[in-house]
Amino acid sequence: MTDYVFPPSAPTTLPVAGMSRLFPVSRVYCIGRNYQWQPDEPAPTAMPGWFMKPANAVIPAEVVLPYPPATAAFCPEIELVVAIGRGGRDIDPAEVEAAHIWGYAAGLDMTRRDLQQEAKRVGGPWEPAKAFDYSAPCTPLVPVQACGHPKAGAIWLSVNGVERQRADVADLLWSVPELVAMLSRSVTLMPGDLVFTGTPVGVAPLQPGDAVTAGVDGIGTLSMIVSSPPGDNPGVLRGADASHCRQAYA
Repeated sequence: MTDYVFPPSAPTTLPVAGMSRLFPVSRVYCIGRNYQWQPDEPAPTAMPGWFMKPANAVIPAEVVLPYPPATAAFCPEIELVVAIGRGGRDIDPAEVEAAHIWGYAAGLDMTRRDLQQEAKRVGGPWEPAKAFDYSAPCTPLVPVQACGHPKAGAIWLSVNGVERQRADVADLLWSVPELVAMLSRSVTLMPGDLVFTGTPVGVAPLQPGDAVTAGVDGIGTLSMIVSSPPGDNPGVLRGADASHCRQAYA
């Protein structure tokens, strides 16, 4: 028996749609700009950048979306999430779907956007903006056997019933196989890795009490209420009428 200096943390897991088994999360990779954000934006010639979140940033996208400390611009970014079932290095894009993808989910890449903009300005790291607690809510994973490999379908996000983001999975600038292959040229992918594939235009801040609904057609939908920031009265919701909360919890 291994003698740890303190008990290790429980593994991070996600539920699987229609199953009692859990999917163990290994690492979380997030792709940068991968949708067209301007009508006249030229097609990219280079693969997008990527960053990481810790595995324990992943939470089931249920009920409460905790407002983090150290930000005044807490922004949701809806994304198609790819779950890796078989790892590898230097993977051929033609083999990604048949051999390496276990399933898909809808997820939120939560961002402290004011910290992200400051990091961009000074050339600093993105971890403070992206890698904080509870920053990767995900719907239950859908196995490939149940959903296939989505090539099209709406991806959208609304706040308090007002739509902010909408695109189609077909609008991805770089396809899922291309993204997975790109990552595998830099790191050896592992079973349990998640890949957030980028978000459409329309990113804007949330306020405590806001009701967030989002999803990817054929994959999953979520509904969450933004909690008060640390230090606030947890019984007080600001920025949205309490009826939004009743509607989201119903």
